[in-house]
Amino acid sequence: MNKFASRIKALREERGISRKQLADAMFVSVRLVSYWENGKRECDFETLIKLANFFDESIDYILGRIDY
Repeated sequence: MNKFASRIKALREERGISRKQLADAMFVSVRLVSYWENGKRECDFETLIKLANFFDESIDYILGRIDY
């Protein structure tokens, strides 16, 4: 599993957010969130920024460029 996939899943689970809740917040389908978490797809830049804002994390952390 790539870092993006594992970080998105971990951030969602740590905060007790369902895939449906994340999908609704990002205006995407639950299936797409599942694809992200399973490493089958990655998001576009705009959605990456929304994810970083939603989770209050840096883009570098979400992409696995830094660990903190």
